[in-house]
Amino acid sequence: MFFTCGPNEAMVVSGFCRSPPVMVAGGRVFVLPCIQQIQRISLNTLTLNVKSEKVYTRHGVPISVTGIAQVKIQGQNKEMLAAACQMFLGKTEAEIAHIALETLEGHQRAIMAHMTVEEIYKDRQKFSEQVFKVASSDLVNMGISVVSYTLKDIHDDQDYLHSLGKARTAQVQKDARIGEAEAKRDAGIREAKAKQEKVSAQYLSEIEMAKAQRDYELKKAAYDIEVNTRRAQADLAYQLQVAEEISGPLTSANKITLVSSGSGAVGAAKVTGEVLDILSRLPESVERLTGVSISQVNHKPLRTA
Repeated sequence: MFFTCGPNEAMVVSGFCRSPPVMVAGGRVFVLPCIQQIQRISLNTLTLNVKSEKVYTRHGVPISVTGIAQVKIQGQNKEMLAAACQMFLGKTEAEIAHIALETLEGHQRAIMAHMTVEEIYKDRQKFSEQVFKVASSDLVNMGISVVSYTLKDIHDDQDYLHSLGKARTAQVQKDARIGEAEAKRDAGIREAKAKQEKVSAQYLSEIEMAKAQRDYELKKAAYDIEVNTRRAQADLAYQLQVAEEISGPLTSANKITLVSSGSGAVGAAKVTGEVLDILSRLPESVERLTGVSISQVNHKPLRTA
């Protein structure tokens, strides 16, 4: 008679002509009724909730730890399957799970006793790896392989972990305050430096503007002096020309007859006075006859090349 099983199950045939017993994981096998016996063993993955309550750690602080483990009987390895059959053949999945759970819980407690609370709390990965390594080496002799192990929870009744958390929180808050103060300090330094650079730039700009204003005023003053000098020279030349035009007829005269009015000087002084009087009246006379003011013409700005 043929018997079959799925990939999550193994069959063990013993009896007549089956020494040692034949183990088939996920397949079929022929069994002779009455003289041969067939038994089945589950290869399903078992999920174990590994709890260790109030275990004293290395420094004597009691804590409770909960881990989650996935285990299964390894059907692809003939040696491990043979060991599992010797240990668990005829047992239910619940019984197999209980045996594996007791073994894992014992190793978990042993590792907790060799570590401090801080090490377990801060480095869960290290704790999980140690439990996985130690438990795997033991369960493999039973034909069971540990698929995974993860630390799920850590707690205690003495508020020790809470105190660690408060200390860590206080340290983080302290670091945050220090960081904020340092940031404000650096910002203040940068702001003061920027203001200093701004004021320095402003002063330099004002100095350059003052230099430019000074250079402008100096050049303007020099230009005004030059213009006034040329204007004075032009005025003097013009007045000399006018005096020459007026005195020209006198220099060519052979004889001058002076008539005394009974008062004032007589002689050369009389002639000089008359000439000066004519010169003083000349601008008024020219303006009255021509409409042109000699003084305004005289004081027009000189054009420079």
